Amino acid sequence: MATLFISDLHLSPERPEKLALFYHLLSGPARDAEALYILGDLFEAWIGDDDTTSPHHQVVEALAHYAATGKPLYLMHGNRDFLMGPEFEARSGGTLLPDPFILDLYGEKTLLMHGDTLCTQDIDYQAFRKQVRDPRWIQGFVQKPLAERAAIASNLREGSRAATRQKEAVIMNVDPATVSQTMIDYGVRQLIHGHTHRPGIHLLEIQGQSARRIVLGDWYDRDLVLVYDAQEPRLVTAAALTNF
Repeated sequence: MATLFISDLHLSPERPEKLALFYHLLSGPARDAEALYILGDLFEAWIGDDDTTSPHHQVVEALAHYAATGKPLYLMHGNRDFLMGPEFEARSGGTLLPDPFILDLYGEKTLLMHGDTLCTQDIDYQAFRKQVRDPRWIQGFVQKPLAERAAIASNLREGSRAATRQKEAVIMNVDPATVSQTMIDYGVRQLIHGHTHRPGIHLLEIQGQSARRIVLGDWYDRDLVLVYDAQEPRLVTAAALTNF
């Protein structure tokens, strides 16, 4: 048996092939897994639990069908879908995890994160994140009509793309010192996160001990899934995932 981890799918109606691939994962390979973890940015945008426009309703329904099989389903907020709340949790059948979250992964104490809080060199983003995660901002936002919220989200995404084009790549990646300190603070030697769209398995040394940082891949191009079992963890494409 294996545990599967994915993040940064950014599902949207503009990319129907990714929706189809996700549905395939839920109805096929993931049903052979011990559990499925989605570590943020499942959606390109989630503007509130009352948004049932396509494909949000279909995705939630697919998650509910998966959870109904009895397989554990866990989700974490990303920077695009941090407004997923209790109604989403109830309808999907999944469990929303806090970020960070410590998991006993086959005997290895492992820290799960979306990963955006590790990018501490991106000062502008961290300031923006603090603003939109403020309960007062959230309350004001979700009270707006859906159409207005959708327009705001679209403008924010476009602004983010424009800002990204002007930033150095190193600024948008995790800060190594922040990674080390975070792992020390939580007493772990393994970290799994997404957000950066820079998939890989990195070997580290923290306080004289070996450690590992596993970065999940996005689903814009590579459609990667982390398969974690008694063997070495490995990143494979969702299309190539058949059994364990």
